[in-house]
Amino acid sequence: MPRNLLEGLTRFRSEYFPKHAEEYRRLVSEGQHPRTLFIGCADSRVVPDVLTGAAPGDLFVVRNVGNLVPPFELESERHHGVTAAIEYAVEILEVEEIIICGHSHCGAIRSVYEPPPESLAHLSRWLELAAPARVEHEGPLSEEVLRKTERRSIVIQLDRLMEFPAVRRRVEAGTLKLQGWHYLIETGEVQILDVERGEFVPHA
Repeated sequence: MPRNLLEGLTRFRSEYFPKHAEEYRRLVSEGQHPRTLFIGCADSRVVPDVLTGAAPGDLFVVRNVGNLVPPFELESERHHGVTAAIEYAVEILEVEEIIICGHSHCGAIRSVYEPPPESLAHLSRWLELAAPARVEHEGPLSEEVLRKTERRSIVIQLDRLMEFPAVRRRVEAGTLKLQGWHYLIETGEVQILDVERGEFVPHA
């Protein structure tokens, strides 16, 4: 294990934990009750609790390559990690909101135009979920095209969430809200999807 991670464990145990020990004990005795399911990218530059300032117990986090949501399937004999997490968050934890957080310079989105080697079969199969976000363009791949694709993918994942019966039921009942975020790593800004305007707007 890298030395800096071991040092981090030491600091957590000696500095951070003592200040929040009572809160951790409460989370154990009362259980977790997060209000938000945060579906983000596994990219090392996107750290949900740092980005949002969340404390332990605030977020139920699912991270994967590309912050992608697979289509809902009734078939239960397969292993569906992301689907299981959504089901748990919505049905058991009864979260009040789900955030799909994409980001700039996303390798998964770039793969829509520059696919990974065919030898990476599992990755290639997974990234097929991002393919519908592709934007037709002429000439070299530009940052503008990638930015449009990143945002289009976020919208597609939100649409896929609505295919989940439990999600749709609670959204229509007004007990669950869906949000789309686009995090710009280079500026630290988060832009949020304004559904009525059909565009991402800066967080106020």
